[in-house]
Amino acid sequence: MAKKRFQTKARQPQPQDGDIPVVGAREPCPCGSGRRYKACHGRSASHAVTELVQRPFEGLPGECDWVALRELVPAATVELTLKESLPEGVPSVTLATVLPMAWPALRRDDGSVMIGLQNDASSGDISRDLADTLQRALTAEPGTPIQGRRAPGGGTSRSSGFETGGGPRLQDLLDPKGAFEPVVHSGFEFWVPDSQNATPDVTASLERANAAAIPTVKLSGVDAAYWCETPDKNHLRWVMPHAEEQLLDALARLHAAGRSSLGEGTRLVGSFRAHGLTVPVWDLPTGVTAEDIEKPAAEFAERLATALATDAPLTGDERRARGGLTNRQVTLS
Repeated sequence: MAKKRFQTKARQPQPQDGDIPVVGAREPCPCGSGRRYKACHGRSASHAVTELVQRPFEGLPGECDWVALRELVPAATVELTLKESLPEGVPSVTLATVLPMAWPALRRDDGSVMIGLQNDASSGDISRDLADTLQRALTAEPGTPIQGRRAPGGGTSRSSGFETGGGPRLQDLLDPKGAFEPVVHSGFEFWVPDSQNATPDVTASLERANAAAIPTVKLSGVDAAYWCETPDKNHLRWVMPHAEEQLLDALARLHAAGRSSLGEGTRLVGSFRAHGLTVPVWDLPTGVTAEDIEKPAAEFAERLATALATDAPLTGDERRARGGLTNRQVTLS
């Protein structure tokens, strides 16, 4: 049997990973191995993307608000500004937390585009998937919902300089100087400018979404802090841009000193980890409104800035406080 292994011709050069196009997970790998893509080059491509996008919204204006709208806020919209001028017939592009029927995007009858943020990402890089959806929506026929798909492969992000395994990302398409100003809504009526002419499916989706929406308000005095109301108690969830280890040290210093609350009856209870950022969470009494928490939040921001500037080693009490905060940390993404 060994004799049959002698080669009769020169070995063909093997294609490099960057030369292999992206195909469906169950399709034969284009490299010619005979295996399915997901078990061949798709595995390494998926791993590379996962490693790259620990912070998929990094570099975008309002990164903390992108994370909040992706993970925490039920109903909100933001007007987006592209680097290039809008195509003819597209008057505006609007980011929405969710769209009816969980559509990834929608080209409305008037030509405007809405893109949904909370849809699943097929590639592991939310920024790249959203960019692909946006590009397709800009050229779709008016009145057309955009269906989800796996973003095409092959390319390097101009914003990061790293191989992404795919096409452009949001960082490549959006104006880095454009404002990112979320408008939080009490419901999803922004889906249907003319509710009288909405289809039965859209109307039913609207009713379900409104019934499930938690009342949420964005604080005006600090960045990316969102008050929400639940049946048992209210909460403040605040997405922060600081490095996680540095932020946890600062929160521990304040917690150990009894200065981590936002007023009587409030309590820092832990944090989320989402898309590379940390989101401290406070429990608030039921009667505490978003307006009530504005001043205490601004005062806390000042205390936090002082604690962040401190580089002294943690004391024993501060280490114990930090351990408690770490144990109550939940990863959302």
